[in-house]
Amino acid sequence: MPTAKITKRAVDALAAPAEKQTVLWDTEIKGFGVRVLPSGLKTFIVQYRNVEGIKRRLNLGRYGVLTVEQARDEAKIKLGAVAKGEDPAKEVHDARKDMSVAEMCDWYLVEARAGNILGRKNRPIKASSLSKDESRIKTHIKPLLGKRIVRHLTRADIEQMQTDVKNGKTAKERGGGRGGRATGGPAAASGCVGTIQAIIGHAKHKGLLAVHPTEGAKKLAGNKKNRRLSVDEIVMIGKAMAYAERVGENPVALAVLRTLLLTGYRREEAQAMHRAWLNAPAGYVAFPDTKGDAQVRAIGLAAIKVIQAQPLIVGNPHAFPSAIADGPFTAVSACLDRICKLAGIKGVTPHTLRHTFGSVAGDLGFSELTIRAMLGHASQNVTQDYIHIDEALKLAVQRTSDEIARLLDLGARRADRLQLAA
Repeated sequence: MPTAKITKRAVDALAAPAEKQTVLWDTEIKGFGVRVLPSGLKTFIVQYRNVEGIKRRLNLGRYGVLTVEQARDEAKIKLGAVAKGEDPAKEVHDARKDMSVAEMCDWYLVEARAGNILGRKNRPIKASSLSKDESRIKTHIKPLLGKRIVRHLTRADIEQMQTDVKNGKTAKERGGGRGGRATGGPAAASGCVGTIQAIIGHAKHKGLLAVHPTEGAKKLAGNKKNRRLSVDEIVMIGKAMAYAERVGENPVALAVLRTLLLTGYRREEAQAMHRAWLNAPAGYVAFPDTKGDAQVRAIGLAAIKVIQAQPLIVGNPHAFPSAIADGPFTAVSACLDRICKLAGIKGVTPHTLRHTFGSVAGDLGFSELTIRAMLGHASQNVTQDYIHIDEALKLAVQRTSDEIARLLDLGARRADRLQLAA
């Protein structure tokens, strides 16, 4: 690990590692350091051995919340206590034994963002998952259980929270500039149970609780999303998209929507796609991170043409760049709602488009195993030096994409002759 006097300049210059973490140790105060994660998050820490010779590491606070000078002063206080035989990390641990639900949720978010809590496949929890957790915590969990002491919770408490969320007890307008209304419902209720149970489970794993007090609480069964677009509905979507393009609908939004239909990609995958990830000659997109980790996904020629036709914005690497920010375009769901209203179709979400792609592949006679691979459910990992997609899989994706493109284009040709739904 590198060493240097920890100054603001040194901390600012500390680069994020590609994986794991890097710690810069101070040359003046032994045990004082700053840790940086691959996400770029920087946290001041102290490390020491207590009177029993056990190595302890204690977070002092994030850089930006604490200045270097404040962190240095705090480190001196903590290490001074160690010199007197005290154990500051144990004191923090003991204080957490009677944490409220709100306090434990806050602890979880800080630890998870710092990469100290591992999720699926023993990897740090993804930012997208943490955003969902934070929304559930803020909107539902804290209002219903925030003041309760965690170790006093029962399974009945968790199940009652689930019932309250399902029945809309915590429904309210979203704040912070977010649109829409948090209405609760069965899906939100089930998600809240999953989040709070995971938080308590992580706390137990980290030694903050002796037992998981609510283990075994029953979770509402989810409704499997099996809505697909029929052949006629795909044609109507094509007609509505052609009409919307003529009357001024955002062309990037329509391009993302068309890509979702032609690929079966998840909404987040299509929106976040970088142009450099596309290998058009080889017919694949190399995603560095998806719900199933890094993957190579086949892509048909029709979708490739859509991506290649998108405008280039200097400094923005995304295939579908935002016109008002440095990141990707992210409002495809709103565009889909407008298109469906024009087409007179109800009950459609971005996931419906993904399910439609798989269903059309099934209609064409491809096996369930092949369809799973087409949708990225089967393992197609990116290796460092070699990328391979089975030619049969590429053919399946091409044929499915071509069939959906044919139906969309059929609808587009009808746009001049048929009246759209009001």
